[in-house]
Amino acid sequence: MPEYAPIEIPEHPRLAQNIIHFARALRRAGLPVGPGRVVDAIRAVEAAGFTERMDFYWTLHACFVNRPEHRRVFAQVFRLYWRDPRYLEHMMSFMLPAIRGVQEERSAQAAEKRAAQALLGDEMPEMPEQENEEEGTQIEIDASMTMSSEEKLRSLDFEQMSTEEIAQAKRMIARLTLPVKPIASRRRQASVHGARMDARRTIRSALRHGGEIHTIARAKQRERWPNLVVLCDISGSMSQYSRMVLHFLHAVANEKGAGWAKVHAFTFGTRLTNITRHLATRDVDAALKSAGAEAQDWEGGTRIGSCLHDFNRDWSRRVMGQGAVVLLITDGLDRDDVGALEKEMERLHLSSRRLIWLNPLLRWEGFAPKATGIRAMLPHVHSFRAGHSIQSLEDLAEAISRPDDLGEKARLMALL
Repeated sequence: MPEYAPIEIPEHPRLAQNIIHFARALRRAGLPVGPGRVVDAIRAVEAAGFTERMDFYWTLHACFVNRPEHRRVFAQVFRLYWRDPRYLEHMMSFMLPAIRGVQEERSAQAAEKRAAQALLGDEMPEMPEQENEEEGTQIEIDASMTMSSEEKLRSLDFEQMSTEEIAQAKRMIARLTLPVKPIASRRRQASVHGARMDARRTIRSALRHGGEIHTIARAKQRERWPNLVVLCDISGSMSQYSRMVLHFLHAVANEKGAGWAKVHAFTFGTRLTNITRHLATRDVDAALKSAGAEAQDWEGGTRIGSCLHDFNRDWSRRVMGQGAVVLLITDGLDRDDVGALEKEMERLHLSSRRLIWLNPLLRWEGFAPKATGIRAMLPHVHSFRAGHSIQSLEDLAEAISRPDDLGEKARLMALL
């Protein structure tokens, strides 16, 4: 164990105390912050100084953040705790439905609600009552018939969930299934009530009886289960959505008797990574941890066309030779060559039995296919659906076996 020299603590060590409270807020927000990191942070600030706030930010960032998905949470907690002088009012505006003069007419940004809940803790501060407020009639509302917490959570955007809501959503996702109907195979199997005659079995039976045909063997068409191939975008704009979708895929891959022959999962950002073997781990946290360690481009850039080219070249014939159903989870925001992206999407479309695109941007009512990447990809998918909430994943389970399901594709194709 390393031995530290004693720290010279001033008479009123307010900065060290604030760093300790800041570390507690990060821990409540989901970051693995222990006492050792707090000591390292205090020593690092002592060594780096407290002159430039950007130096202070990156000093604490180096001590408390060791995973890409924690960067955004750290940034929001840091902004609310250290930078914003009205951080308490901002947090209360996120946590309460309406506060006098504080509620802002906007939705919380990514990780802001988690940061607010982490800084407020479990106890909500009481707002002082105005003395000149006129007394009015109190109305009691019976909320016994309103939606339950799970029903509200089903339609809540993954990006706007707090830490507690994310944990509850993961438990709900673990119970979801993705059933699929079997598909007819070209092979046949023996059946007494088969619709066609099995000539080979009939002749073999006749040879055992001197060439006389006593019975006619029958056969029916064999059924088999398709493969599920998932291509999940893990770029910066998709990090929270892809993390929840991977929880869903882990539940599907480990659900026995769900119907899929095998579930193949790939992540892509700036490069393609096969994480199929990691999803076979029964513990979801261990599975996603090992998958995240192998995929080094979490919360990075996006090169959809290049990654689809790698998949079509290296993996398409291996995993899609049995009429696989493909789930493509991405927002479609790509800056690569549009012509190459369209070519790779067309090849993926022709190789798959069904190609379903889940896009979290479809949650907006005014969504239109204006981005060049979306315009290039949309004509080559069988179905285009939203993928931003638990409800959207439940709708996917109902629509994946319907060959006539187009989702929002027809409406958006009319806008092209």
